[in-house]
Order: sequence, then C-alpha cells, then structure tokens
Amino acid sequence: MTITRNLEPIRIGSITLSDPVVLAPMTGVSDLPFRRLVSRYGVGMVVSEMIASRAMVLQTKNSLRMAQHDALENPRTVQLAGCDPDIMAEAAKLNEDMGADIIDINFGCPVKKVVNSYAGSALMKDELLAGKILESVAKAVSIPVTLKMRMGWDHQSLNAPTLAKMAEDAGIQMITVHGRTRCQMYKGAADWGFIRQVKDAIRLPVVVNGDITTFEDVDRALDESGADGVMIGRGTYGRPWFPAQVAAYLRDGSHISDPSLEEKRAVILEHYEDILKLYGKQNGVMVARKHVGWYSAGLSESASFRHQLNTIGDAGEAMQHIDMYFDQLLERPLEAAA
Repeated sequence: MTITRNLEPIRIGSITLSDPVVLAPMTGVSDLPFRRLVSRYGVGMVVSEMIASRAMVLQTKNSLRMAQHDALENPRTVQLAGCDPDIMAEAAKLNEDMGADIIDINFGCPVKKVVNSYAGSALMKDELLAGKILESVAKAVSIPVTLKMRMGWDHQSLNAPTLAKMAEDAGIQMITVHGRTRCQMYKGAADWGFIRQVKDAIRLPVVVNGDITTFEDVDRALDESGADGVMIGRGTYGRPWFPAQVAAYLRDGSHISDPSLEEKRAVILEHYEDILKLYGKQNGVMVARKHVGWYSAGLSESASFRHQLNTIGDAGEAMQHIDMYFDQLLERPLEAAA
C-alpha cells in the first residue's frame, strides 16, 4: 500500500526546504565529506558538526575547517554551541559573513565535556540564560536561526515545550527535538510522542529526531509526534543515501533500493579520498576507519575485513585493502547479500 502524507513544505524564514528530511549535526560524522555525499544523493538540509562558538570567534583552524561548505549544500547550515550570549551572537555573525544561510543553536548535546561548560543540553536547566542566547543570536544575524534540543534535562524537568515557546517569541524559525532527555544520553528509546507537546505549543515547524533508521520509524515518528519533518542521525551511518530514500518515501511512498556492491565500493573509495583531502593522510586514515566500518556492516566476513583495515596506517594500502575486499564480495554476490 502506498502512503501519501502530503506534508507541507518546511519554511525556515524565507527558505523553503526541498524535502522534510534533515541530516543531523553529528560531531565527528557530519563533516564536509559526509555532508557532500548526503547532499548529492538528495536531502532537504544538512547541518554542520557542532562548532564551539568561542573557537569560532577565535577562528581556530579546526572551527574554520568545520564551518566549510560545499556547493551542493543548500541551504548552508551551521550549528553553534556555547553559553555566552555575546560570543554566540558574534560566532553567528561570523558564519553569516562566511556564507551560512541558517544558524542552528545547540541545546541538545549531552556529552559531559560540553555540559560541564554549561553549553548544549545544560542550557535546558537554565531557562533565563537559554532565553538570552536565543534572543542574542536571533538579533545578531539577518538569516534564519533554528534550535535543536532534547525533551529536557531529565524526566522531572521536561521543559522542551516551554523553551520552544520562548524560542518562537525570540524569533527562532524552526525547532528540532530529540526524543530523549540529557540524562538518558542515547539509552532507551526515543519518545516521539512527547514531541507532540512541543508541536502543540508553537506555530513554528517542528522536526522529530532520534532512532529513525527505517521507513517504519519514519511513519511512527511522524504519526506520534505530529512533526513537520524528520532529522536523521545515526540512521545514516554507512548509509549516506538513506535520507534521499526517506525523502522519496515521503513524496510518493516509493522505496529506492540501496546501491549495488559496485556502487558502494565507488562511494566508499570516493569518501575515503575526500576525507584524506580534508584531514591529511595521517589523520584521515584514522577518521575514515569508522566510516568504512559502518559501510561494511552486515557484509560477508566484514569483521575480519575491519580488523585488518584497522591495523593499516598507510592510506594507499588501506584503499587497496578496501578494493580487494569488494573484489572478493563481487565474486560471490549471493554470500555478500546474505
């Protein structure tokens, strides 16, 4: 049975997304090479890795690398984290000057290092400071500003609807909610149903996030949350084509097949080379390992393949190892598909 949802286009200020599907900002994952791949397959929006606002103001080498955009990214969206309203505003303005189309504010990161700096999801415990940051950033730029957060700090303080209303009043243009609290980290299951409370509290577009890895998850997340679109994070690990598949599914119920083994090999090798260009050969080899591991998950003898790959420190040798592995898979396609 074909399901046609007829979702309204998501409008973020003057920007209309081509599809109601967003690639989540993921530290160490949604870097320039990965966003380029996801964008090429097709997606409504991709979001940069979380960038520390103070580092952005200081224009550190790492922050400038993370803020780079590809021509395929449309709109170009940068996520910022921090706890100082003035520094957040300055970092937002810098990114606007560098070509960003949208600034996303992070109130959701649960990582201890970020929370201990009173940023990320820690801001959900301080609504006064959170409000000042929202207002400061929204006033600092002429481009739209969005917000990503969790349900609350813990289940005793589920204040996402309150913060969403504050954000709307401050001029924020879209809200994304991950259906967990900070204290849950990534444990348990995302509570998509809670996000309906956020949707009911505001008139802005709301995007549901958390545990969306299948078409069935997409259906349930949208049905339970009442959201206007989906943000996909870990569901894209080793599957940069998945957001495009979801976009097609939401348009007309179609199911686009995964790439063939030969196509996957080409994507992996292209991605590997792109990583090397961005990080350099030495660091690039280390960064690429996790991506290749995700790409190969579920394939025949992939555990042995990954174990050997992770002992190789030379980029050329690593790419040759990948090539040979896929040669072996293509010689026995029935086993590879098992």
